[in-house]
Amino acid sequence: MIGKREEILHLLEQNARLSVEEISVMTGQPEEEVRATIQELEDMNIILGYGALVNWEKTTSAPVTALIEVNVTPQRDRGFDEIARRIYRYPEVKSCYLMSGGYDLMVILEDTSLKDVAMFVSEKIAPLESVISTRTHFVLRKYKMNGTEFIKQDEDDREAIIL
Repeated sequence: MIGKREEILHLLEQNARLSVEEISVMTGQPEEEVRATIQELEDMNIILGYGALVNWEKTTSAPVTALIEVNVTPQRDRGFDEIARRIYRYPEVKSCYLMSGGYDLMVILEDTSLKDVAMFVSEKIAPLESVISTRTHFVLRKYKMNGTEFIKQDEDDREAIIL
């Protein structure tokens, strides 16, 4: 069973536009309690921000998204944190994760063109002292992200013909 805080977090994660009043109705909690819980979650840096999930492919300024596998040598007394911090501070970097498996860091970045992504990797990431190797994968199409489907199937409104 999930607690009241987690219930509010799940609702906001699914739809950050929900009002305190709507969350109150959905959870059965008083509005004042919901408002106080949200404020507490923000103060504790559990809720870090609110944003819109945009399908950039339907706009004229769709960025190129790339997933970069990065192998690094961990630094003494700092592990992977210092090199990750150097990488994720670039504005082009949208996400950076420490991974298990075949590589150490997964860096997700967006830029204006394939060439810009390639230049970023070769000029900013690859030369870093702790970086051993990189592998870049380009996202060709997004089908689902953060639980939201990008490709909606048209409803088939044809009537069946029975003979």
